Amino acid sequence: MSRLLTVLGAQVRPVTFDPEATFAKFEREVRLARTAFRDAGMLLFPELYLTGDDPFAGEPSGFMARVAEPVPGPLTERIGKVAARARRWICPGSIFERGRGGRIYNTALVFDPKGALVTSYRKLFPWQPHETATPGDRPAPVFDIPRVGRLGVMICYDGWFPEVARGLALKGAELILHPTLTTTPDREQELVLARANAIANQCYVLNVNAVPSFGGGRSIGADPEGRVLFELGQTEEFVLETVDLDRVTHVREHGTRGVSRVLQHIEAAPKAALEPYRRLLGRRR
Repeated sequence: MSRLLTVLGAQVRPVTFDPEATFAKFEREVRLARTAFRDAGMLLFPELYLTGDDPFAGEPSGFMARVAEPVPGPLTERIGKVAARARRWICPGSIFERGRGGRIYNTALVFDPKGALVTSYRKLFPWQPHETATPGDRPAPVFDIPRVGRLGVMICYDGWFPEVARGLALKGAELILHPTLTTTPDREQELVLARANAIANQCYVLNVNAVPSFGGGRSIGADPEGRVLFELGQTEEFVLETVDLDRVTHVREHGTRGVSRVLQHIEAAPKAALEPYRRLLGRRR
């Protein structure tokens, strides 16, 4: 029997720098998704959506520190209640997390249909120098949906670094949720990278972007062989995609287009293939 998961990607617009108004919009969007798309088991929203972040709208002084929240905390409790009412898995994108010592992280969240916070992930590669959040201190996580499969999470600029997606695949991720907030011309490159991450790791990649006041959009989904499942425009849209995680198993066992068994080969890679990383690891000890 196929392991099917229907994902709703919400390519949506925040209420600029107004987290409360954006949260109310988020609640309405979840209710609409539950009513109109009853088969959607996972709802995926963009990076920093609930903060109301809008990169080209002139961020108010001290905005990031003012809206940062502890994880877990009051905001995660509120999101959990939304997920429980909807009885859906929800990745609400990411928020600014207030950590120890005044550090602020860009942190993605995932909730189960009972409203429990299943995993959180601090973005490893903030888009410096423009994004001033502290880089994360843990590898990108995976989590399991019972009787369906294993999913992973990464955030926006992480997709430019193949180590992040590969790390998720090596931990068994069959689908990568990739919330994004990109408004710049290099979105064109990100479309290529989404497909490349899917191809190199023989998994689904669902990259959902926001549509703030300028730029954005062009969300994309790719299957385990890199075929484009959807590519949206630059307006607010919902996209519905049913993925078959048994397809991941087939591609990894039999090879992309029936020939290249990439994940099997990296597992058996000679030490020489990983040698270039020795210098980087040694520098961080």
